[in-house]
Amino acid sequence: MEIAPGRTAVLVDEHPLWLDTVEDVVERVQMQVLAKVTRAGEALDVLSEKTPDLLITGIRMSDGDIDGIELVRQALERLPSLKAIVLSMYEERARVEAAFTAGAFAYVLKSADPDDLCVAIRQAFEPSVYFAPESVGNGAEPVERPSVEAGLTRREIEILQLVAEGYSNAQLAKMLWVAEQTVKFHLSNIYRKLGVANRTEASRWAQVHGLLSTEQSASRT
Repeated sequence: MEIAPGRTAVLVDEHPLWLDTVEDVVERVQMQVLAKVTRAGEALDVLSEKTPDLLITGIRMSDGDIDGIELVRQALERLPSLKAIVLSMYEERARVEAAFTAGAFAYVLKSADPDDLCVAIRQAFEPSVYFAPESVGNGAEPVERPSVEAGLTRREIEILQLVAEGYSNAQLAKMLWVAEQTVKFHLSNIYRKLGVANRTEASRWAQVHGLLSTEQSASRT
């Protein structure tokens, strides 16, 4: 599913070559890139002039410039309807929390699969992950599925399912071809979005909300 025509984006990063890469990903969802800039101050000028729908920014900027998190905060003050995604190499929880406090819609690692960024963009404008209610066909009231509201990306849903199936972080890292630290980062995001504290609570959430097969759910009851 692509985003409805007419959506526009501004990209910000200190590395011009990286901006070209991000532009390629953004164009996959049929979004027009209005500008690619390397300084936060310049980005704010562009935002005021062009009023885009989406801002994708890194955190680190040139000396003397505000960082990407402060850029998100100031950008949303100017354009409250703007969706902001932080695309960063930093995995520290403090930076992630700071980005969300500033108003970012999503925090995506630069080491992520490009599809994860596409999913984050789609979710920002046109939620594309839905789950059929358990009660369909039995005449009962539909059960609300909060996965979209929780903001889980496709990769986070995949990891949550595997965690609920009992795989360890080390096993997940091998299965997904990522570093174990990346798995831990995804898990911390999952826990925060779901409002849970650990793997057990996350696994229970997955079971309650239908992310496990019937056989897997039965084995846990």
